[in-house]
Amino acid sequence: MREIVLDTETTGFEPAEGDRIVEIGAVELIGHVPTGRTYHQYINPQRSMPQEAFEVHGLGDEFLADKPVFKDIAQDFVDFVGDATLVIHNAAFDMKFLNAELGWVNRPLLPMDQALDTLAIARRKFPGSPASLDALCRRFGIDNSSRTLHGALLDSEILAEVYLELIGGRQPDFGLATAASVTTSQNDDGDWKADRRQTPLASHLTKEEAAAHASFVDALGDGALWKKLSS
Repeated sequence: MREIVLDTETTGFEPAEGDRIVEIGAVELIGHVPTGRTYHQYINPQRSMPQEAFEVHGLGDEFLADKPVFKDIAQDFVDFVGDATLVIHNAAFDMKFLNAELGWVNRPLLPMDQALDTLAIARRKFPGSPASLDALCRRFGIDNSSRTLHGALLDSEILAEVYLELIGGRQPDFGLATAASVTTSQNDDGDWKADRRQTPLASHLTKEEAAAHASFVDALGDGALWKKLSS
């Protein structure tokens, strides 16, 4: 199952009043495991940045002036998303903006049922408790100390951790990442690059424990299942 954890930054709250997306960040999960494949793009909103929005994300007019406009990155974005479930905190907000931008460049809109709202999940799971991304980080002990300003890619990476906790733990399907795969990611200039990654589980064995295990497996003989699995 492929999911895309996604976040946007904007110039304000209402595309109907001229507000635009200025940043998109997204993280790919397969079987609830991060693959290492990401999408990140700054976007020129073709309008000035209100001070209130600048204070949230720190993206100003000068920084965004040489970034591509949405129509120039729309194909790369929809190619990355595909038909994956979009995991979004307060999904109605981001979907409203994404579909406004897609509509303005005459592209098909994203179905609302393609989005999974982690804010709604958190409110159902913890009724009456704060459900902001920062509040959920505190609840689950997730380090968000680098989040001094909102940033779409950083927030989507943090949200991926929060989402996995909300649905029952870091690997709710008990799936293990198995083989290396060639993936791609996109830098801020819109260039794609190949990236060969693995996502192995970190070992908690001491050297002494690993050596003792190796000796035990050797004693089992050449037909031992452990040797077949590790070959």
